[in-house]
Amino acid sequence: MRGTNDLILRTTTAFIAFILLGFSVYLFFAGHNKPGGGFIGGLMASAALILMYMAYGHEAMGKVIRVNFLYMVFTGLLIAVATGIGSFVFGAPFLTQNFGYFQLPILGRTELATALLFDLGVYLTVIGVTMTIILTVAKDRAEVNKANA
Repeated sequence: MRGTNDLILRTTTAFIAFILLGFSVYLFFAGHNKPGGGFIGGLMASAALILMYMAYGHEAMGKVIRVNFLYMVFTGLLIAVATGIGSFVFGAPFLTQNFGYFQLPILGRTELATALLFDLGVYLTVIGVTMTIILTVAKDRAEVNKANA
């Protein structure tokens, strides 16, 4: 998939992708007490990445983002399942949430919950699956177009 030559799309993509990624991170962290979380945050991050792939092309983005999205899916699933199984260590049912307050250097006294780890697994899985599907379809489409040309 080649990038577009549309200067307006490329210029606005950098700005819009930054906003989408920022909102994705907000949704990820706000998801424990408000609507949002790993799933919708992952979808927003995927939308930003897809927009960048559309504007700049697969070759250019492959040089900038050197991530194997299948490994990202595996890592996300591993984190999510490990978080769920981790509750067995404390004698609680699968996926039982636990939280505590910790003193962090910059943030001060902060509440951290195991739900954050589970959401991280979901976040990585959603980004990985979405990007794998989109990039595979785009690659297949490019091969079909190349064969027909």
